[in-house]
Amino acid sequence: MTPRPRRLPRPTPTTRTADIMTRVHNFCAGPAALPEEVLKQAASEMLDYHGRGLSVMEMSHRSDEFVAIAETAERDLRELLNISDDYAVLFLQGGASQQFAMVPMNLMGEKRKADYINTGQWSIKAIKEARRYGTVNVAASSEDTAFSTVPPQNTWALSDDAAYVHYTPNETIGGLEYSFVPETDKPLVADLSSTILSRPLDVSRYGLIYAGAQKNIGPAGITVVIVRRDLIGRAGEQVPAMLDYRIHAENGSMYNTPPTYAWYLAGLVFKWLKAQGGLTHMATVNRRKAEKLYHYIDESGFYSNPVERHSRSWMNVPFVLADDSLDKTFLKGAEGAGLLNLAGHRSVGGMRASIYNAVPEAAVDALINYMKDFAQRHG
Repeated sequence: MTPRPRRLPRPTPTTRTADIMTRVHNFCAGPAALPEEVLKQAASEMLDYHGRGLSVMEMSHRSDEFVAIAETAERDLRELLNISDDYAVLFLQGGASQQFAMVPMNLMGEKRKADYINTGQWSIKAIKEARRYGTVNVAASSEDTAFSTVPPQNTWALSDDAAYVHYTPNETIGGLEYSFVPETDKPLVADLSSTILSRPLDVSRYGLIYAGAQKNIGPAGITVVIVRRDLIGRAGEQVPAMLDYRIHAENGSMYNTPPTYAWYLAGLVFKWLKAQGGLTHMATVNRRKAEKLYHYIDESGFYSNPVERHSRSWMNVPFVLADDSLDKTFLKGAEGAGLLNLAGHRSVGGMRASIYNAVPEAAVDALINYMKDFAQRHG
């Protein structure tokens, strides 16, 4: 006799699943929080985009509807960052990690040499990848200070024959951020994954900017590259088509099927930023969020931040407790209070609050209040 299949119990609705509008404060370093208004609009258009009867993720990337989405997103990004026609704006795949290879593949040229500044884990990964394609001169490093400060530019040993100078303006893991834009007569290349769109930016000072989306642009899956047009076309014949900026620029970032839904969501974020008042407004809010969190950490006597004050990140705030045996208790209590993803990166431990554009000031206030209460109970 064949046994009857066992029925699985039906899940009991919880407060969080029953009420889809219950939102937590998300301090994840990436994929990071997205603006609630953007999520709501995407939800309303999920099944039917503007009366077309289908989702954006089901559209042909060559349809009139999606081409309009892509062109609008680029236009809005250009407006936000005041990007001139001297630059191509590319929407690619592979994340910032793929750019670690694409940059030297496309920009080293016959010189086969570039200068890199080492200020943390993402710099190290970029340097390691670039060494596959040529000579890397590490012109400065803060490794001897455990990446607690940005080396002043007057200490850098830049090369006369480098094809470009690469730096990481904000180290997401260590919470280290440059307070200046380096001066160089070579093309300046920046991994702006975690600070792009958080404040105004003078794009004209750069040869190339790249940024993974999953912090301030949109969901993971798309990468923005802003490259000066005179730097395009330097890749050798051995560089695959999908890794050649020229191919992507000539094909409007549609040489192959792009991550269409991520591109659409990035476009919604750009419109949200414009509606907030643009990047000048975001800079005011972001500076205030960071300053109040650092101020509490510094004054608490229970928490501390390892980064020199002049090199502290606005976007990623690492901190440690006076007694690290309390880390798990802190994180468990934070989650119970609706404060998620506060654990530091596995390579450094401790805590980290990533307070990107979409993390509201109220979330920072809630975190500080929880930290105060925890310190009073365990200090």
